[in-house]
Amino acid sequence: MSGLSSLPVVTLKSGHIQPIWAGHPWVYAQAIASVRGGARPGDEVAVLDPEGKFLGRGFYTPRSAIPVRLLTRSQEERIDGAFFRRRLQRALALRHTLHLPSGETNAFRLVHAEGDELPGLILDRFGDVLVVQFTSLGMKLREGLLIEAIEATLPFGALVDRTSAEAARLEGFEATGGVLRGPEGVPGLRFSERGFHYELPPELAQKTGFYLDQRPLRARVEQLARGRRVLDAFCFVGSFAMAAARGGATEVLAVDESAVAVDVGASVARANHLGERIQFVREDAKNALQKASREGGYDLVLCDPPKLAPTRASREDALVAYRKLAGLGCRATKPGGILVLSSCSAAVSSEALVRALALGAASANRTAVVLERGFQGADHPVPAAFPEGLYLKSVLARIDER
Repeated sequence: MSGLSSLPVVTLKSGHIQPIWAGHPWVYAQAIASVRGGARPGDEVAVLDPEGKFLGRGFYTPRSAIPVRLLTRSQEERIDGAFFRRRLQRALALRHTLHLPSGETNAFRLVHAEGDELPGLILDRFGDVLVVQFTSLGMKLREGLLIEAIEATLPFGALVDRTSAEAARLEGFEATGGVLRGPEGVPGLRFSERGFHYELPPELAQKTGFYLDQRPLRARVEQLARGRRVLDAFCFVGSFAMAAARGGATEVLAVDESAVAVDVGASVARANHLGERIQFVREDAKNALQKASREGGYDLVLCDPPKLAPTRASREDALVAYRKLAGLGCRATKPGGILVLSSCSAAVSSEALVRALALGAASANRTAVVLERGFQGADHPVPAAFPEGLYLKSVLARIDER
């Protein structure tokens, strides 16, 4: 127990040890037998098994369904500024092995929380702007140490906080947001991905500003688009639509209910010399899918909705919603065409998403044959013992009439 004598101690119940021992970074509330040593919210704690054997150290949030997130399995390693610098350097080295940044892409995830052994921290690079999200109280309380570590490790022009107000509320702190380092005023994002150039205003605040995790699927859509009529529902700023247009689609319709997203998407498409090949329309995506069905359908239909199951409790309602969306997508897809259905809800597994597709297809009197499955990009790594980390799932399916 050397190095742990001053730390509060969280002891686990029997029957809850193996996941932690195998590498799972979360300690759920139902796994905790006792908390000793006066642990306060945000404190560093030691986690022990019922026999007193050391399992790891992490930050404590008693009000959360996940009271402890583990950062280290070492009894001796101090969680200080040097610790954060080492973790950042290792995360950066991994991205370099993935050839990020590259001549075509300078926007990617630098730190993916548990995937980089920094649970509670998201850090994305968009050109010379870094965007951070604090998703645990323990990380938020160490904001100063983290900023110092980032400044010592990563060159940047501005560091911006885009922590979700809801995530902060659940952890018991206030999301202040704004510029942490750099010029006054929240900057827009100027970056490149796969050779496309983006300029996004700060009011487009989806996630950290853009859906970096779908880069592999955008590349696949580009490969599949040649000679096809394409509908990009829930298009945001039209990243899939631009991939399809560059890939040789004969027609591309990009639909989103956000007027700002549609306007920005059209501007980005023009800047990439694709403005005349994509039609951007402000419309509810479900209405657009229904209209497409009435008009004979598209050869390639993309359905990538916002998160429908933010918590486990909302999973069943989300599966009903995915099933209905899959039915709409199948009807909007020409027989022999391809439907791409995505879910960014960690509570919805790949198998559950495929089942929702099957049920949705049956309700539409269609058959769906799975061709491929996709997941988040490699710059969003997932520990092998942490299935919850594989949050983004996509299924590509051929749709035919029954």
